[in-house]
Amino acid sequence: MGRNTRKRRTPLATKAVAGAAALALGGGGLIWANFHASAHEENAGHDRTTSQAAQVATIDCPDVGQRLSGVPDRARGEVDGELASMDQQITEAYQRLVTTRRAQDGDPRFVENSILGPLKDRRKVLIDRIKLEINRAGGQADDGLDQLAGCTGRPADQQPGDGQGGDGQNGDGQDGDGQDGDGQDGGQDQDDNGNGAAGPVAEDFIDINDVQPDSRGLRNGLAANGDSGSTGSFTTDCGVNENNLFNSDNLIAAPGVDNGAHHTHDYVGNQDNDAFSSDEDLADADTSCRNQGDKSTYYWPVLRLQDGTREFDANDQGGGAEGNVGRILKPARAELTFVGNQQGDVVAMPRFLRIITGDAKSFVNGDANANSSWSCTGFEDRQVTDKYPLCPEGSQVVRTANFQSCWDGRNTDSANHRDHMAFVQQDGSCPNGFQAVPQLQIRLVYDIPTPVIENGRVRNPYAVDSFPEQLHKPITDHNDFINVMDEDLMNQVVECVNSGEDCQ
Repeated sequence: MGRNTRKRRTPLATKAVAGAAALALGGGGLIWANFHASAHEENAGHDRTTSQAAQVATIDCPDVGQRLSGVPDRARGEVDGELASMDQQITEAYQRLVTTRRAQDGDPRFVENSILGPLKDRRKVLIDRIKLEINRAGGQADDGLDQLAGCTGRPADQQPGDGQGGDGQNGDGQDGDGQDGDGQDGGQDQDDNGNGAAGPVAEDFIDINDVQPDSRGLRNGLAANGDSGSTGSFTTDCGVNENNLFNSDNLIAAPGVDNGAHHTHDYVGNQDNDAFSSDEDLADADTSCRNQGDKSTYYWPVLRLQDGTREFDANDQGGGAEGNVGRILKPARAELTFVGNQQGDVVAMPRFLRIITGDAKSFVNGDANANSSWSCTGFEDRQVTDKYPLCPEGSQVVRTANFQSCWDGRNTDSANHRDHMAFVQQDGSCPNGFQAVPQLQIRLVYDIPTPVIENGRVRNPYAVDSFPEQLHKPITDHNDFINVMDEDLMNQVVECVNSGEDCQ
C-alpha cells in the first residue's frame, strides 16, 4: 500500500528560527556567518584561515533517528515529525551559538548554560514524545533514548566524529576579542564567501594530484558489479533538472514536514516531489526521464559556488537563511545506472522502495554511514570522502554515489530509513536474510571554476548544501532514491543486469 499524505507538520522551532534568520539577513549577508573572533587582526601575519577555523564551534548532537528500530508503522509519521523538530532545534541553537560571541567572551559558561542546557531540555521533551508514540502504537521504546538528549559543542577543525567539545567552550572564539565576529552588529566579513566559517575553508580542499590512487578508505567503497555474477547494466536518462525543481524538503526522512532537509535539493525524474507527496502522487506524476515508465525520484543536495550570487532562495529557509548561499550549480551530466551483484542474479526492487545513501550529518555523526566520493574527470581512480577536489584545467568535478544493493525482502522503508537495506559484504554477497537488487550508481559531473587557495584562504569555493551545523563539509554529501518504475520497466532492468547486457 502507498503511504497516506499526512497533514502538513511544521517543526516546533520553525517560527523562532525564521524570525532569527530574518534578523540575521542584512546587506545581502548572514550575520551567523560571522563566526570568527578577530585575533587575526591583532596579530599581523597570522594565518587567517587557520586562526578562524580553530575558533569555530558547532553543535554536536547524538542522532536519535539512527538509533530507532521497531517503530510501528502507524507511529512513523509522528516520530518522523518529532525528529524533524529536533533538527530545527539544533538549527536554532546553532544560530544562537554564532550570534552571541560577545556574550561567550564575557561568560565562560554561557554556551553550556544558555545554549546547550536549554537544548538538552527541549530534546528530552521530544524524546519523551517519541517514546510515548512508539508505545501507544504497540511498540516498545528504547529507554536508552533518554541518554541522547544532551549535545556538546566542538571545534570545526576536528575530524568527523573524532571527539566532543566538552561543555562547548572549546573552539567557541574565546581566544580572540570576539568584537567583530559575534554577529551582534550584523556586520559582514568581506572574505567569508557569504557564510564565513560555516565553510568551506581551505582545509576542506585537496589537489587531486595529491590523492593516492585507490586510497579511498570507507568500508562501503566504490564496489561495482565486477566480472562475475550479474554483469549487465541499465542506464536511465532523466536529464539534469532542466525544469528547475528545487526544494528543501525530504520526502524520505521527513515526510509531511516543510523544510525538513534544511538545505536545497536538486531533483530529476519524478516531478511531484515534495514532503507532502504520497506514493499515489508519485505514481501519477510526470517524469523528466526519457523512458516514461521511470517515474522514480532521484535527488541530492545542490552544489553552490560561493561567488556572491543571490539565488532565488537567498532569503529562504533551506537556502540563504540557513547558511546555504551562492550560485546553484547544475551538473553538466547526471548518469544514472543500475548494475548487478558480484555473486549472482538480482531480483526486482519493490515499487516505492526508499534508499538513502551517505549521511547528511556525518561531520558530527562520524563516518559509519558516510558514502561520499569526490574526484575529477581523468583522475577517477583517486576518490576522496572528506575533501573537495581541486581539479586541473580541463578536468571536471565528479560526485559519485553507489547505493546499498541488498534488500531485506519485506520493507520499502524502515524507522531509521536504513535497516531495510544493506551494502554487500566484502566478498560481494548480501548479508543473511537480504537479497540482491540492482545497485543504483549516480555519477554527477560539474563544470566548476577551480577555487584559488592562497595564504591559507580559499576564494570562490564550491560546497555542498548542508544542515547549518554541518559546516558544508564534503563528507556530508548524500543521495536519495525512491523507486517508481512500472513493473515492466523494472523487469527489463533485472533482465538486462542478469543477462549481462548493457541497456538504456
